[in-house]
This record gives sequence, C-alpha cells and structure tokens, in this order.
Amino acid sequence: MGFTMGLNFLLLLAMVATNLLSLYHLSSTVQSPNPPDPRTPIPEHLLRQLHTIRATINHLTRHDPSTATTAAKPKATVPQDLILYSQIGPIASSCHNHPDLLHRYMNYSPFSICPYDPDLQETLILNGCHPLPRRRCFSKTPSKPPSSLPLNPFPTSLPDSSVIWNKYSCKSFACLSQNNPIGFDLDAQRFSLLKYSSELDLPVNQFMQLAKSANSVIRLGIDIGGGTGSFAALMKKFYNVTMLTTTMNVNAPYNEAVALRGLVPLHVPLQQRLPVFDGTMDLVRCGRAVNRWIPVTVMEFMFYDMDRVLRGGGYLWLDRFFSKGVDLQQVYAPLIGTLGYKKVKWVVDNKTDPSGLKNGEVYLTALLQKPLSK
Repeated sequence: MGFTMGLNFLLLLAMVATNLLSLYHLSSTVQSPNPPDPRTPIPEHLLRQLHTIRATINHLTRHDPSTATTAAKPKATVPQDLILYSQIGPIASSCHNHPDLLHRYMNYSPFSICPYDPDLQETLILNGCHPLPRRRCFSKTPSKPPSSLPLNPFPTSLPDSSVIWNKYSCKSFACLSQNNPIGFDLDAQRFSLLKYSSELDLPVNQFMQLAKSANSVIRLGIDIGGGTGSFAALMKKFYNVTMLTTTMNVNAPYNEAVALRGLVPLHVPLQQRLPVFDGTMDLVRCGRAVNRWIPVTVMEFMFYDMDRVLRGGGYLWLDRFFSKGVDLQQVYAPLIGTLGYKKVKWVVDNKTDPSGLKNGEVYLTALLQKPLSK
C-alpha cells in the first residue's frame, strides 16, 4: 500500500515537471517577437531533462503493480464495421454505455443476411442508443408481402404473412387481438376514439369542430406513442389528415401493423428528438404512453420538442395523461404552463382502477393551442 502510494506520488511529480517544462518552452516561443525557425533544434538541456523524466516514468510504471495488472487485461474486440461506421457517421453517446450490446449488434458478416435481432435493437433504442448505426447487410423480410395496401385503414383483418413472428409469443394478429384488445382490436380502438362518456373524452369529431371554429387548418400531425395507428387511421379516413405515428415493437409488431394499414410508422423512442422540421405540424397528440413513468427531465425536453415542431396556432393534445394527483399540481401542470399555450380544454378526474386508487392517481385530458407568435 505504502509502496504504491509512493510510486503514484513520484509519477505525479514527474508528470507535473514535464508539463511545466513543456509550458516554459512553449511560452518562451510565443513571447518571442520573431517567429522561430522551425528547423531550430530544441535546447540540449531541455531534451536531457525531458528524457530523464520520461525514463523515470517508464521505470516506475514497470514496477507499479496496479499499472501492470491493468495492462495485462485483454481488450474486448471491437467489430470492424463498428470502427468503420464510427469514421463516417455519428453514433449516439448512450450507445457507449452499452458496449456489449452494441458490439453484438454490429458483429455480423458484411454483404450477407443480417442477424435477426429485433429484441436487441429494441433494447438498444429504449436505452437511448438511437439512431442505431447502419449495417452493411440485408435485412430479413416477410416471404409474402401484401400486393396492395387497404383502402380502408380499418380492415376486418391484417395479413399474418406480412410479419416475421419468430420473436413473439403470439403468431397471428388474431392472437394479439384476443390477448391485447386495446392495441390490436381495431374496432375497439375506433370506438374509443369516437365515444364521449365523460369529460375526459375528446372525440375526434369534437376536436375537428373546435379547430374549425378557431379557423385552424389541420393537415399534418404526429401521434406520439400511437400503438397500432388507430388515431392516424381515423384522421386519414374521415378528414384526409396525414398523421405520423411513433411506436415501438415492444412484445408485438406495432410498426408492421401501422404500415399494413397504409399509414406511416416512426420507429423512435419517447426520448428521441422528433424527426420532422421546425414549425411544420398542425397537431401533436400524446397517447397514454406519455405518463408519469417518464422521468421529469426527459418529459420537459419532450414538451419543448413538441413546441419546436408545432406551427403557430397548432394544437398539443394530451389524451388521458396520468400521474399522482399531487405531482400533477406541483410538477406537471407548472411544467406544461411554461409553454404559454392557451387552454382549450383542461379536465382532471380520478383514475379509478386498482393502481390509480392505490397511488392516488388522476387523469388529465388537455387540448392546448400554441400562440401564433412569441
């Protein structure tokens, strides 16, 4: 212990001396009124001192047990395509927090079939490693893609042959509809978006009427956490509005379901910057995926990113956002208030399921309009 501390102290002194000598030589060069001739050699006495210090550091390092142990550890092999891609394209900083997963993802044979690893991709993306690095391989696709997209975005069924089911417990859309009716029962989804049974509900037709009465045109929008895309389907079918749907394939093929309905899925997590330009959207809607489980700082950045993409006069729609009642008053309502939006609708009611009763949770449905100018 004492020997190691002594060596560390000598190393520190040697490093400080090296830096001081280098700084002295550099400062004397900068202060010289005439630029030095680049061919002028470094003074011999300075070279001798630097050589002595470096020799001392090398000698001490060879006798430092901790340094020797560290040097003996084998380094993990970095996939060559990861090294190549890092030289030509950006890699998200959070990717470096999960090197083992990233190396697995980039460990493949170039110019051949890509590994089928949707679970690995979802894990990396949900941990902030997004966008994923590009790969030079061919992705697996379903063997029987549909010959055309449905004219009706609420078809009676979706084709099972258009999905690779290997990683899912269900092997058909019928199974998903039975086991996850909220997400894959398209008729139930349509009914829930059109019904009015309490003040928390904001039917699509009522929203469009509110926008029309305010002389606001709704043409383009984003549905954040939109599941299988039923909100986008309604807006397309009845109002000719183009909606993008952000969704993740968590335990089910949500992106494929959106695409099979003739809609546009965006495979991006909630913490990702929205991939559209500033001030181009008329509507941003947040489904139930946006709730109190998102860290407050992440949510704050997300709200301001929604503001970035909304045009002046556009709408931010929070559909049944849930949190603890005290948190809504003390955290979320003030956070939303910093946007300075007009409250077209703001309704709070108790969440009456077992979790809501246990945790004192409430729902918030809010329709907010961005000012024309700030």
